[in-house]
Amino acid sequence: MSAPSSAARTSAELITVPDVSGLNHQQAQDTMQAAGLYNLREVDGKGLGRVLVVDSNWVQVGQDPPAGTKVTADTVITLTAIKYTDR
Repeated sequence: MSAPSSAARTSAELITVPDVSGLNHQQAQDTMQAAGLYNLREVDGKGLGRVLVVDSNWVQVGQDPPAGTKVTADTVITLTAIKYTDR
């Protein structure tokens, strides 16, 4: 019996990045993890280097790679957020 082609293995392992724009940061993390993506990086969208301590106080304003991108489970997903009071 032959092994599956690398293309078949790769497509089976790919995860579609969910759209978390507008969610609070906790919901965004939960959504990514539910999709099988755990390698998450947090960024202060104001560029002030603030740490996202209380996740529910932050709203997602960006993500990389963008929603809909197909990635492997170990891909770093960057979640960019600002405080609700920054708006």
